[in-house]
Formats: sequence, C-alpha cells, structure tokens
Amino acid sequence: MWTVLQLADSAFPTGGFAHSAGLEAAAQAREVEGPEGVARFVRDAIWQAGWGALPLVRAAFEDPSALPRLDRRAETFLVNHVANRASRTQGRAFVSTAARVFPQRVGPVHARATGLKQHFAPLWSAARNVLSAAVRLGLVGTHEAQALLAQLGHVLDEVHRACGGLGVEDLAQAAPLADLLQGTHDRLYSRLFQS
Repeated sequence: MWTVLQLADSAFPTGGFAHSAGLEAAAQAREVEGPEGVARFVRDAIWQAGWGALPLVRAAFEDPSALPRLDRRAETFLVNHVANRASRTQGRAFVSTAARVFPQRVGPVHARATGLKQHFAPLWSAARNVLSAAVRLGLVGTHEAQALLAQLGHVLDEVHRACGGLGVEDLAQAAPLADLLQGTHDRLYSRLFQS
C-alpha cells in the first residue's frame, strides 16, 4: 500500500505535470470555462483513462510478459499524435524513475522495456494532473481543485467498477472531443504545457 501511495504522490517525478491532457487546448478553444467546465473535462479524462488505459494496466498486471504486445497495442490505439507523444514521454519517465527508486523490483522491468515505446496508462493521475493543469491555467484555484478532486471520488469508483474488468479488446475512446482538442495543442499560439 505504501508503494502505491508513493507512486501516486505528486512528488514522484514522472513528468505528468508538464501535460494538461488537452485541457490547455480546450480552454483556449473556450470549450472549458470555469469550475463546471473543468469538472466536466476531468470527468471525461477519468472515463477516457478507464476505457483507454485501465484495460492495458490490468492486462500488464495479470501477465507482465505481455508488456511488449500491450505497448504495441497502446501505440496503435493512441492515434492522436499529441496524446501518443505524451504517453510515451510520461511512461519512459515513470519507468526510469521507478527503476531508480525500486531497483530490485523495477530494474528488471526497465531492462526489458528497452526498445519499447513505454506508454503510460494512468487512472488516478489523470484526474490529479488535469486539475493541477487547471490551477496553473488559472481556471480554478488550488482549494477549488482539491474540492473538485474530492467530489470526483465517486466517479473514480464508478469508472473502476465499469472498466476494471475490461480486456485489451475493449479499448475505446470515451472522450472524442477532448482527444480532438488535444490534437490541436501543437498549433496553439502560446503554450504552457507539452500536451
């Protein structure tokens, strides 16, 4: 349990806070405004992580030897070049950091990951990272973001119930508008985030 808490801690350096999951592009397109818009966007991001990432996490947990096949599947599934690049960047940072922090447990996994794209498949961090981006974009305040995260606990539970048993064949795009908006990120005139 302590390891899970450490991995979920915002101080664990995975580079996740350099990404907004498309929130920055959505805000500039005026698709997200105010706390209600942020809450809607975060709910969509959580559902997207449930349908588009949780099946990969579950499959890797059940069969670690399937990691190369699952990494190829993530590469194929993430057709949005911005989301794909962000997933690879965060995944590599996560595995590299975990291998340094937990060399006996993760070091062998890190060695086997050489040659893979090393995609990142989060659920909890999807909510936390988007809310952190919302604070830095000035869409909500820090206390407001934490209140939103607390209010979204039932959504995390609901997504886990609905998507926790999904297999890789069930991967789906649950938030197509957010995905399209994130795809425009590289063309924004000014950007605070990488994605």
